[in-house]
Amino acid sequence: MNAHRGSAVLSSATFKVQPTTTGLGENNRLRLFSGSANLPLSQEVARYLGMDLGPMIRKRFADGELYIQIQESIRGCDVYLIQPCCHPVNDNLMELLIMIDACRRASARQVTAVIPYYGYARADRKTAGRESITAKLVANLMTEAGASRILAMDLHSAQIQGYFDIPLDHVYGSPVLLDYLASKELPDLVVVSPDVGGVARARAFAKKLNDAPLAIIDKRRQAHNVAEVLNVIGDVKDKTAVLVDDMIDTGGTIAAGAKLLREEGARQVYACATHAVFSPPAIERLSSGLFEEVIVTNTIPIAESDASGESLRERFPQLVVLSVANLLGETIWRIHEDSSVSSMFR
Repeated sequence: MNAHRGSAVLSSATFKVQPTTTGLGENNRLRLFSGSANLPLSQEVARYLGMDLGPMIRKRFADGELYIQIQESIRGCDVYLIQPCCHPVNDNLMELLIMIDACRRASARQVTAVIPYYGYARADRKTAGRESITAKLVANLMTEAGASRILAMDLHSAQIQGYFDIPLDHVYGSPVLLDYLASKELPDLVVVSPDVGGVARARAFAKKLNDAPLAIIDKRRQAHNVAEVLNVIGDVKDKTAVLVDDMIDTGGTIAAGAKLLREEGARQVYACATHAVFSPPAIERLSSGLFEEVIVTNTIPIAESDASGESLRERFPQLVVLSVANLLGETIWRIHEDSSVSSMFR
């Protein structure tokens, strides 16, 4: 397992696939470009595919406007643009839209937006009057910009797939997390969903861990980014609890859940999530000693240090970052070759 405990950077992927790539010849029409949001991940994907990232000029004008120019011919090519819509989400989203438009106007045959993390995904429905369904708005923007296809990882809710009127391939980070957990051979596992909405995800996770038992944390959310945990449904006493979620934002929900699991007698608590959003005060909550490990992937880049310059490795030794580069690279190749994507997850 290529994971660095306490490190915010991972040099290679852990997801094991049998590569179907056989080398990209001169006449191959696959082209790969990266936005600025997560260049290290894009470089890993390019290495897996045995190719280089395409040249591109990216600059910002004095008034803050972005300028992007593709620096090679992509006429008739299948272009893949890798850009998570993470913080700063509006800048990264706008950069992706400009890249899509530039490729469309350069006569690319197909433009696929590879979005490891889909911003605004939590605004996927109306919960009160006069609200925007922003996840749908973002889907409309990408389609209107000229995207031919979307490749997204671990969308916050499955319904977002229906917001697009173009093909969408939805892949999961769980194989990477499961591969790592299996290597640890943890005893007396119980998989825990941090809320009722995540039960389907946790159940699928538990099934892959030799049908481990399932527990659910019942909570009542008081406001945005504020959650009140009430009780645990299921037996966690003297067990190794693995909290599973799609993302960790401020860490309030998962930290409160870990505290409750400890109070209910859990011997060890691990946290697993695909997307490490880590908005303040997430680091303080996650490094408070509640968790043996906090296991995430590199869909979102994690800084090596905070604003004060203090090393994240020293502040947060429980952090384990796994790479999804192999998984994304294999998916891109299968899409390009019109092969099955779903078979990777069987």
